[in-house]
Amino acid sequence: MTKLQHVSDKAAVGLSLLCMVHCLFLPFVLILLPPLSGVLAFNDELFHRWMMYAVVPISSVALLIGYFHHRSNKVLAICLTGLALLIAATLLGHDILGKYGEVILTVIGTSVIAYGHLLNYHLRRQCNQSDILKQD
Repeated sequence: MTKLQHVSDKAAVGLSLLCMVHCLFLPFVLILLPPLSGVLAFNDELFHRWMMYAVVPISSVALLIGYFHHRSNKVLAICLTGLALLIAATLLGHDILGKYGEVILTVIGTSVIAYGHLLNYHLRRQCNQSDILKQD
């Protein structure tokens, strides 16, 4: 497994989880620790856009590399669904979805992305191990 394959899936999962943690826990941190609100008070919509700009290309690269190894349409469908949900949550935002709708859609989308990339990673490892066994 090349380093790019290994790093891209892990980065996609990590970024997805970072987005989820931000959506779920930042409001509690701001309520419990009001002095941090000045430090953490950057535009929430801007954060979601930047996360989308990071997650979509990294996820796409990892997904394509994996797909060319394992040819699993299931993994492709799972990851594309997660990406579509994340993009929809970001583009529609809380103005259209409402505050809770945006959070729910983001959490579902990032969870689906993370799950898809974990499947992608495991299937690629299985393909690489079978390739090694064939060489012996």
